[in-house]
Amino acid sequence: MTLYPLAAAAVLLILTLCLQCAGIAMLVEWLKRVVAPQIQRFSPARAAVLVVESAIAIIVLHGLVILLWACFYRSQCFPSWELAFYFSASSYATVGYGDVILPANWRLLGPLESMTGVLMCGISVCVLFALITRLVESDTHFSQKQQEVGSSRIS
Repeated sequence: MTLYPLAAAAVLLILTLCLQCAGIAMLVEWLKRVVAPQIQRFSPARAAVLVVESAIAIIVLHGLVILLWACFYRSQCFPSWELAFYFSASSYATVGYGDVILPANWRLLGPLESMTGVLMCGISVCVLFALITRLVESDTHFSQKQQEVGSSRIS
C-alpha cells in the first residue's frame, strides 16, 4: 500500500469525525436550548415528535458522511455517482453486499468506512438514548410532583 491511500484514509477519517461531532454538538445544543426548559410539560405526542425530529437529524447527518465518502470514491474509484454512493452507503451501514468492490489499491477503505460507520452510529444511538432517558425521567418526576400536589390538597 502506498502513502497516498493511507493519507486519503486519514483525511477521510478526520473529516468524518469533524462532521459527525459538529452535527451531534449542534443537535445537543438545539435540544438543550429548545427542549430542556420545557421538557416537563411535554405531552407524549410532543415527546414522540421530538424523538422523530432528532432521529431525522441524525439520519441526515449520516447521509452527509456517506456522501463525503462517496465523493472520494467517485473521484478515485468509480465511474458513476450511483456506484460511489451505493458502495459508500453499504459499507457505512456494514451491509457490504460485495457486488461492487474497490480497486485493489483502495480496498482497505471499505472496512475502514464500516468501522467508522459503526462508531458513528453508536454515538448517534447514545444521543437518542440520552434524549429518551431524559424524557422518561422528566415524565416520572412530573408525575410524582402531581401526585404530591394532589395528595396535599386532599389532606
